[in-house]
Formats: sequence, structure tokens, C-alpha cells
Amino acid sequence: MTKDTEDLARATGSKDITKLEFRGGAFGAAVPLLFFVIWAITTSVLQLSSEIGLVVGAVIGLTLGLLFSKSKWEDYAQGLFDGLAQPIGVIAMVAWFYAGMFAQVLQTGGLVEGLVWIGAITGLTGGLFVALTFLLAAVFSTAVGTGYGTTVAFCTLMYPAGIATEADPVMLFAAILAGAVFGDNLAPVSDTTIVSATTQDADVPGVVRSRFKYAIIAAIPTTLLFAIFGGGEAVSADESARTAMLDSADPKGLLMLIPFALVLILALSGHHLITSLTWGIIVSIPLIVLLNLGAFSDIIRFNPDSDAIVEGALINGITGYINMAILILLIVGAAHLLRLGGTMNVITNALVKWIKTSIRKAEFAIWSIVALLNSAITINTAAEIAAAPFVKELGDKYRIHRYRRANMLDAVTSALGYIFPWGAPVLLGWSTIQMMQDTYDWLPVVQPTSVFPFVFQGWFLVIVMLVAALTGWGLRFEGKNGEERKEPPNND
Repeated sequence: MTKDTEDLARATGSKDITKLEFRGGAFGAAVPLLFFVIWAITTSVLQLSSEIGLVVGAVIGLTLGLLFSKSKWEDYAQGLFDGLAQPIGVIAMVAWFYAGMFAQVLQTGGLVEGLVWIGAITGLTGGLFVALTFLLAAVFSTAVGTGYGTTVAFCTLMYPAGIATEADPVMLFAAILAGAVFGDNLAPVSDTTIVSATTQDADVPGVVRSRFKYAIIAAIPTTLLFAIFGGGEAVSADESARTAMLDSADPKGLLMLIPFALVLILALSGHHLITSLTWGIIVSIPLIVLLNLGAFSDIIRFNPDSDAIVEGALINGITGYINMAILILLIVGAAHLLRLGGTMNVITNALVKWIKTSIRKAEFAIWSIVALLNSAITINTAAEIAAAPFVKELGDKYRIHRYRRANMLDAVTSALGYIFPWGAPVLLGWSTIQMMQDTYDWLPVVQPTSVFPFVFQGWFLVIVMLVAALTGWGLRFEGKNGEERKEPPNND
């Protein structure tokens, strides 16, 4: 190869990097991802965690990795760029943008207010209202694919309504978080669903179909427990509080369930997720404008006086995921460096020595890795991204089907992200309730440490997946052509 050809290869990124040498061997290659995990834990404990803060941590980690590289720095950089260019990260990023736009359009159409209306007309109080809140939050989060958005919306609207109708504050907050868990785990447009599927080379519709049974098994006892134990004492709320609740309710918003149902049908029928979401957006916009659910300017508008210039639901849907999109690319790049530096092989070989030929131990190892990282990293999607390479490596080694791996990865991630008091969505809901006291001074504030034991959907989902790992319930192996098999293939 001539010098000009080598320069061209470097410029176009066509130089093939298959191995990198690091000071400290496998540990040196792990420095970028290890620093990121430590950074995430530290900022979480100090309650300083944010998406852009995690991006900074990932960048610093990758920079430290360069200093540990014994290979040429240009080879390290090319290896990193190869990792950044992997389809896994790009697919997840684009899917997030479309999912974000769809979620924002549904909210613009008043889906939250429509769901509140259902609660208002039933006249349910106490535990029954808490159970209804869980079910409505589950439906909403499944529709829009954002557990964080569900937490904010329902803490804003349903929490004051429930307190005013004798619901227990702790159980009501827990029901909102539990509903967010359900949708984050099951929604085809959820970021955790997208990441769990794409990182395991699985299709989103197939993954959603295969995980439905796990979500429902957890949801049934969750609903019953909220109904039984969700009642509280009457709160001295004046009549204006109840009036405000009813004023916010609007049944017209339920029309947004039409595009939601269309997206579900298309996605579960085997259509590509981008195709399904595109049709959902296309159908939603005329419904909003023609039925006066909102103005076209709420969806997209030009504002020369704004720094963004272009505003509206579509723009908000994209900008809401930009930081996370950058983060997934950086972490996917760091994971690729693990492979090039041999760290993945070292870790996998160590686990394989313990696992030997036991599929039960392999799945327990997967469950444990995902649980450990989610306990440490405050943002569940970031934890899922960090755990995904290890899950895939072990899954491929033991021929565990990609749907099963994705389900184990997503269920534990979605569950634990809404349980721990230091988790981002728990703190988000807590801060939202605090802000609502400006409007309703009688509103009690639930501490994150108090709600911890009662996010039943999360706890049941973690237990269901642990039982599935230890007993082999629902286990499927992967055949030569990617088909599901009950019996392990004999290297065919």
C-alpha cells in the first residue's frame, strides 16, 4: 500500500483495525467504560447526574483510554470511530428521534387529559383510584414510549387528583412509577425497548411479542395490591382543587389512541419501527388540526425570535433525545474498544469458567450484570447500553435466543430504573410533586426513600426474570438461521 493510499484509508476510515494493545492489558482497554461507570455512580450519589453530564463522563473516559493505548494513537482513534459507526448505535438513535416526535405529538393532541377524564368520570376513590392510576399510566407510557414523560405528566395531573379523592400518597406515587415501568418495558417506541432489541440484533416487534407474558404476570398482582392497599385518609382540599382536576380533563384527547393503536398494529405486524412511527405521526397531525385538539403551530412553527428558530412538538421530540443519542454512540464506541483490547474475551472466559455448561448460570450471570449496572447508573437507558455488550457476548456463547437476551436486558433495566431512590425518574417525580405544591399547598410530598418498596411492577418484574433465569421458564435457544428452539442446537 502506498503512502497516498494509507492517507486515503485513514481519511475515509477504511483502515481495518482488528486489535489494539493497551498498557495494563485488558484493564487498560476497559478504562473508558470503567471511568464512565464510576463517573455515573459518583454523580448519582451526589445528586448531580444529568444526561449531558454523562456525555462528559464518556468523553473523558475515551480520552483516558487514548493515554493507555500502546498502539498508535491514530489506530486507537480509528478503532473508536469504527465503534461509533456501528449500526447498533445509529439505529437506536434514529428510532429515538421518531419515537420522541410521536410521543410529543400525542401529548399535543391531549392524550394525558383524555386519560384523566376517564379517571374523573368513574368516581373511583382511595385504592381503586390508585389501581386505575397504575392502569392509565401503563397505557399512556405504552402509547408514548417514555416512562420519564409519564412520571411528569401523571405527577402533575393524577397525583393531585388522587390525593383529593383519598388515595394514599406513597401508594399513588408508587402506582405512577409502576405504570411507567410497564410502558418503558413493553412499548415498541420506548428507548429501552429499542436499545435492548438493537443491541442484541433483534427486531422490535418480535421482542415486544415475546415479552408480553412477563409484563402481564407482573401487572396482575400489582393492580390488586394497589387496589387493596392504596386507600388513604381524606385530605382537606377545597372544592376548587376538584374543579381544577375536572377542568383539565377532556375526552377528546382519547382520539389520540387511534394513531397509537395504528403504530402498535403496524409494529406488531412486522413493519419496521420507523415505518410504523411515521404513519402514526402522519395520522396524528390531521386529527389534531381538523378536530381542534391543537393548532398546527403546536406541532411545528418558525420563530425568528427564538434561539432554536424552529419550535413545536416535532422539534421537542428530537431535541429531547439528542444528549442520549450522543451518549449511546460514545458508549457503543467504548464497548467496541473492549473487544479490540481483549477485555470482553477476558471477562467472558472468566464467567464461562464459572458457568461451564450451565445455561441456568449463564442466564443468572446476565441477570446479575444487568441488575448491578442498573443499581449503579442512575439513568436506565445508559445502564442498559453499558450492560448490553456483556449480555450479547454471553448470549452468543451459549446460543441463547436474541429475544430472550433482549427481554432479560430490558425487564431488569426498566424495573430497577424506577425503584431506587437515587434513580433519575424517581427524583424527577419527587421534584415534580414538590413543584405542584405551588398550586396545591395541601399536597403531601412523598420522599424517594418512602416509595422504594412499593413500586410493585418493578419488583415483580425483577423477580419474574430471576425465576425465569433460574428455572429456564420461557428459555429459547437460537438456531442456525436465527429461529427459536426449545432445545440447544448442537453447533449446527
